[in-house]
Amino acid sequence: MYETHTAVVGTVITDPVKRETGSGEEVMSFRMASNTRRRDRESGEWVDGGTLYLTVSCWRRLVQGVGASLMKGDPIIAYGELRTNEYRTRDGDPRSDLEMRASAVGPDLARCSAKLDRSGRLRVAPSDETAADDDPGRPSGPSETDIDSVEAGLRVPALAG
Repeated sequence: MYETHTAVVGTVITDPVKRETGSGEEVMSFRMASNTRRRDRESGEWVDGGTLYLTVSCWRRLVQGVGASLMKGDPIIAYGELRTNEYRTRDGDPRSDLEMRASAVGPDLARCSAKLDRSGRLRVAPSDETAADDDPGRPSGPSETDIDSVEAGLRVPALAG
């Protein structure tokens, strides 16, 4: 199997749809379009170029995040493995479809703004106790909500940056 990983900047053109595979695994998929625009030097007008259409399939942890966050019309950046699916229509005509098995999907912050929901993140107090002493208003350990999340066995991902 080939692995072609890439990032595609575009727009969601169908509402995400969740389904279950035969083995019971959930998958969320939607279509996106990516097109180019350039400025015509002679007329000064913006001219649309070609459009790339692809189906984005989200598995595992992405299912919940995409379902809660994305809808038709949203500007996004999707990163994942590209592949072509070849099939025949009911009339027997050969067709192919470009699919991305996404490993990351997020808003394109050049074209929108986003508010992050950090309610599920575990906030860890600094290991150096002098840092807590420098700010008397700063809690010295995890909040009750964070402790409840840990006690419930929730795995909280660390965010980069």
